[in-house]
Amino acid sequence: MSTALLRPAALSDAPAITELLNEIDRMEIGRPETDLHEVEADLKHPDTDLEYDSWVAVHDGRTVAYGLLWDNSGGERIGIDHYVLPDHQHTGLRLLEAMEARALARARANGADRAVVHLHLNARPTTDTALLTARGWRTVRRHHVLHRAVDPEADLPPVPPPGVRVRACADEADRLRVHELYQSAFAEHFGFQPREYGRWLHDIGGDRVDWSLVWIAETDDLGDAGFLLARDDREAMGWIRNLGVLPGARGRGLGGFLLRHAFARFAERGRDTVGLGVDTENATGAPRLYSRHGMTVHFAVDTWEAVLT
Repeated sequence: MSTALLRPAALSDAPAITELLNEIDRMEIGRPETDLHEVEADLKHPDTDLEYDSWVAVHDGRTVAYGLLWDNSGGERIGIDHYVLPDHQHTGLRLLEAMEARALARARANGADRAVVHLHLNARPTTDTALLTARGWRTVRRHHVLHRAVDPEADLPPVPPPGVRVRACADEADRLRVHELYQSAFAEHFGFQPREYGRWLHDIGGDRVDWSLVWIAETDDLGDAGFLLARDDREAMGWIRNLGVLPGARGRGLGGFLLRHAFARFAERGRDTVGLGVDTENATGAPRLYSRHGMTVHFAVDTWEAVLT
């Protein structure tokens, strides 16, 4: 059997990479859920040097593996994406070795003496996890992707809790406020990395965000205290990217109100399903909140970690 060619990715590879990821989606979760514009946005990320931080493996004209490296911390924390078809595990191992070497080089260039590398994989991945454990990787966290059917007759706009108002993110001042709320609401969450406004705006795809689907919850006594950032650019379902409430405002129904508000808006727009991702060990009670509002598990994602020196 011939060896797959492993080389840096280019923007022109985006359609083939999307096809690969959707093939893996079908194997792992039963249906394709990767959109071309998401892959293109990753390849265009300003902090990614495609020559050194991306890889595609091509075998007999077919893309069989793909990797991308993320240096979001400017320190020891490095993130990687790793995808491989089941019958190309040797290529997957070559890809993993190349990514580990690059991750350690990036961390050392940042002034760190080690790299703490995170990789997110479906709980039943096409990647042979024995390759990971043999190289010292271990699972450190599990996330669930949840989903819920929505209907315009059943999911009506909710009545806000007393003393609470909601507004759409209408201007730059509101966007800055959402960024501030995000930094405060998620500061203690697993894997959180502080990001200045411009970096955060790029990472959420600010040039494509429909800001009418971003809402701020304001209270009489605390002012702006919560937000929900949703997106409607995924073919598979409407998506809630972030839902956050300031620590001092939790337990007052803001999260549930914003969630029901999003359900109603997506139903109005003709969506039949809404999804989101949640850390199963989230200390704020988010998994229970989503369960109370009818969201169920679509699939699970594990965070794998390796410490490289």
